[in-house]
Amino acid sequence: MDDPLPPALLLQAYASGVFPMAESRDSDEIRWFEPRRRGIIPLDGFHLSRSLRRRIRREPFEVALNRDFAATVAACADRPETWISPAIARAYAELHREGFAHSLELRDGDDLVGGVYGVTLGAAFFGESMFSRRTDASKIALAYLVTHLSASGFRLFDTQFLTAHLASLGAIEVSRGRYRALLADAIERPAEIRARPLPDAYSVIQFNTQTS
Repeated sequence: MDDPLPPALLLQAYASGVFPMAESRDSDEIRWFEPRRRGIIPLDGFHLSRSLRRRIRREPFEVALNRDFAATVAACADRPETWISPAIARAYAELHREGFAHSLELRDGDDLVGGVYGVTLGAAFFGESMFSRRTDASKIALAYLVTHLSASGFRLFDTQFLTAHLASLGAIEVSRGRYRALLADAIERPAEIRARPLPDAYSVIQFNTQTS
């Protein structure tokens, strides 16, 4: 059977503002989306509440980049309903092997307790999914990721859709036309998510306090 989501096709889609989702966990059908209203997290507008700041200061989790991409995707899919089918997981695993897909992970001892994964193209990060198995784990993951992306030269953090959870953290909606303009600018700029170490807790708090 032909690969329905080869890396070249996926990268071309992202560069055009389009992304895929499976109909369900067990479906072979892949649907393509380009929302009229697009969710983004402004890299200078992440909302760090006082309670979240206190939790980050306590450094409850170990934070890592790309330590176990496959386990992060599997954890994101571990819910009653998901669009992450086996074909989707295989496609992003291949993008990860080629250096275009990445995961930021939180661990409590040996346990993977939170994280987010997405695709990079130029200075754009396209967030795909996140998960949380501890209080505030996904929020902490996003705080570290926003700080790291900004320090690494990224210009766009695409969340695809805007949810109430993301809105509480500073995410906003932009029109399709505005998104396309932001995307066109970002993908032409150089940025590398692996070029520098992840920030420490102090840097995350300082950056997101200054910008929020």
